[in-house]
Amino acid sequence: MRLKEKMQGVVPQECLSKLSDGFHVIGNIAILSLAPELASYKNEIAGAVLSSGKNIHTVLNKTSKLQGERRVAGFEFLAGVANTVTTHKEFGFLYRLDVANVFWNSHLGYERIRVAAAVMAGEDVLLPFSGVGPFAVPLAARGAHVLALEKSREACLYLAENARLNRVERMIAIINADACHMAKLLSKDFHRAVIPAPYGADGILEAALPLVKSKGLLHFYTFKKLHQIEPLKKSYEDLGLEVMQARRCGNVAPGVSRWVFDLAKS
Repeated sequence: MRLKEKMQGVVPQECLSKLSDGFHVIGNIAILSLAPELASYKNEIAGAVLSSGKNIHTVLNKTSKLQGERRVAGFEFLAGVANTVTTHKEFGFLYRLDVANVFWNSHLGYERIRVAAAVMAGEDVLLPFSGVGPFAVPLAARGAHVLALEKSREACLYLAENARLNRVERMIAIINADACHMAKLLSKDFHRAVIPAPYGADGILEAALPLVKSKGLLHFYTFKKLHQIEPLKKSYEDLGLEVMQARRCGNVAPGVSRWVFDLAKS
């Protein structure tokens, strides 16, 4: 039974239209984004989610958008076990994380596996903004040597734990540093760079370019409107890059999508 159906007769009809049937699940934590009109019914809604039979132990309500350097949202505990730490499973890999303290994006799961599938064993891969390891772990499992840069100390600690959890710790080197300074920190040449850049960090592509070998590959993620894509392709070509592919990876706001550019360095 869908959430709206469960709430029939509990939530007034005029408020029910504000309730979404969907909710975000990370590990055993369900995350709601309840409209203000539903505040009086949040406990009843949370109880329905908790009993949904999806192995959910905790229900949280998202109270703010992603904010700060750590890119984490604010949450309100609603029901179940008062805990924000969980273990999330994605394509057979396990990730331990604290949803209240580190960034996690479930919407890039396909991209993480797609990019990992393209990697050859023995490649050296540069990975700025590595987070708790959702790109690093599959890459390492394919036999790549991953250098992961992450500014958040909490995320680095979880990345180290997740590398051990998935038995790829020998393939991942972690640097707790601002990725924007990587050109000063590193002198190694990489076969490939995977760059899941946060909003507004487009300049990181040019910072990574000197660290990628000639004929090397880059997978660059950015947030753009459709009309910006063709001019962006031209700017990448002007940097000496071949645009092999540009594709949407999900909408993030009205008219704005996350895009991935698969690029080859000349």
